[in-house]
Amino acid sequence: MVQSLPKQITFDEFIAWYPEHSEHRYELHSGEIIEMPKPTGKHSKVCGYIALRLGNEIERLKLPYFVPKECVVKCDESGYEPDVIVLNEQTLGDDPRWEKESTITQGKSAKLIIEVTGTNWSDDYALKLEDYEALGIEEYWVCDYLGLGGKRYIGSPKQPTFSVYQLNEAGEYEVRQFRGEQAITSKVFPELQLSLNQVLDRIHS
Repeated sequence: MVQSLPKQITFDEFIAWYPEHSEHRYELHSGEIIEMPKPTGKHSKVCGYIALRLGNEIERLKLPYFVPKECVVKCDESGYEPDVIVLNEQTLGDDPRWEKESTITQGKSAKLIIEVTGTNWSDDYALKLEDYEALGIEEYWVCDYLGLGGKRYIGSPKQPTFSVYQLNEAGEYEVRQFRGEQAITSKVFPELQLSLNQVLDRIHS
């Protein structure tokens, strides 16, 4: 269960407050500090595997991107720590908060954000989806490897689903969904061969 702390604060206050070396993770949702659920072993394994696959692709193609260990995404008075984020070295220098705070404030700083669903899956499909779209994040994946999302998001019967959201010319997300052996289609990593079954196989290996 996500525990919320009642005090309303600004993003700057949140960054100043955030405890160093904490065993807990926190996010700021519209001015409210939220203690995030502790990731399960499988959740961490999925995040690590996806980050590894993307890192390998970046290295193979010598792309000007990297996957940081930690990063906060500022969306108005909210601050999120994505499970996986791919940053653009060519534009990151223009983001004023990156060097001192590991925080991005501009959509062009990130090529891709990935959230791996857990008990707080509704945040990934609604709250964060809207905020990442408004910020102009080029591509956003929701890896729902347990099929937890609501039927309106992943259909019925519910099943494990990769949802890939991409900005169109109007600056709005369009979604494509992938299941089983289907390789996801990514504009950021067009040669990537990654399916949900590969993720599931890694969990059980």
